[in-house]
Amino acid sequence: MPWMLFRWMREPAAVLEECRARYGETFTIRIGAMPPLVILSNPEHTREVFASAGDDMHGGKIAEALRPFLGDRSVIVLDGAPHRAMRKLVMPPFHGERMHAYGRDMVELTHASIDRWPVGKVFPIHEPLQGITLDVILRTVFGMDDAAERERLGTQLTKLTHLASWPPMLLPQVQRDLGPWSPWGRFLRESKIADEALLGEIARRRSGGTDGRTDILSMFVNVRDEDGRGLDDQDLRDQLVTLLVAGHETTATALAWTLRWVLALPAVRNRLLAEIQSAQLAGALTPERIAKLEYLDATVREALRLQPVIPLVGRVLQQPLRFAGYDLPAGVALAPSVHLVHQNPSVYQNPKLFEPERFIGRQYKAHEWIPFGGGIRKCVGMAFALYEMKMVLATLLSRVWLRAAPGYTAHAVRRSITLTPSEGMPVIVDAVLPRGALETAAA
Repeated sequence: MPWMLFRWMREPAAVLEECRARYGETFTIRIGAMPPLVILSNPEHTREVFASAGDDMHGGKIAEALRPFLGDRSVIVLDGAPHRAMRKLVMPPFHGERMHAYGRDMVELTHASIDRWPVGKVFPIHEPLQGITLDVILRTVFGMDDAAERERLGTQLTKLTHLASWPPMLLPQVQRDLGPWSPWGRFLRESKIADEALLGEIARRRSGGTDGRTDILSMFVNVRDEDGRGLDDQDLRDQLVTLLVAGHETTATALAWTLRWVLALPAVRNRLLAEIQSAQLAGALTPERIAKLEYLDATVREALRLQPVIPLVGRVLQQPLRFAGYDLPAGVALAPSVHLVHQNPSVYQNPKLFEPERFIGRQYKAHEWIPFGGGIRKCVGMAFALYEMKMVLATLLSRVWLRAAPGYTAHAVRRSITLTPSEGMPVIVDAVLPRGALETAAA
């Protein structure tokens, strides 16, 4: 494996920072079979990329390595008119008042997970956070209310995502079926089992009807374009898998990184607890109240700034373009670096410090804060993910006295396309309060 590819697979943030220090704010790197990546760290250059309507710059092509995992019709790998059409169909469920209904599920599932956490023992918190975000997907997206059914499908999906998390699985040379014991062979066989389960859920939803249901699968079943066409089973399967991958692993990882900073900075933690307890003076900690917590929102946004889950996004040029003073050929990718844009001192003062206060009273521009990408390819689940992070964190902090394991120092390790805290972020629970205990104390 060439040295640059090896380092990129292990520590992409370090590679990006070293190249910026050596070559300046705009530079090109070549990684494996990917197109040449023109890395952008200037937010104004990022703005120009995000302003594209998508016909001259294709974002799906930069995600080509994900096609075997997500499917050919995933909104992430589509480009041009097909991408715009699919995005229009799948976007509506992630906004509006239905978010509060999802919030109640998010809070309840977090409580249920906390009730199972060990007290006084070191354990990696990334794993139960993955369990929470998977349960949220299964209930709010797939519409699975039965706990036993969620556990059955969740076990299969967890096995599949674990296999897919090994970073070399993204490489074409690894994506070869050499039998049931080869990495790719195991993945394909487990994927077939998971697909049968997902298609079974789709068939049950079609046959059982969607009256009175608010889950996202039911909305996808009912959605129609201007010509009255809906999504077929393969469309539904690919979007469900996309939401599973994009909304499960990434959100759990973002939550773990947020806790890494909250536990390390007593001033941040104390201010969060004070805000939560103040909200509880008015009664139960409902999703509606949690959603309005200003410092909690700022903390989530600052965590996504300082520790973005994905280091960059990209668009492959479909024709030659003069950009940022360079003449670029077709086939080159313009790649705004989430990590480097978020470290730009012209936008963020003291960018290496965790300071949620920078997000209070200020709204950064869409090309300055880009953990979910931007433009016509901004993550469709952005509002859902931010909302879920606040529901989980507020519930957790209101019940659990938590600290990082002694001697633990976090650094980023790669799981597929995401950067997660090392060792799963080991913690110790000193005490778990009963549900509503802080509400009673605050009252």
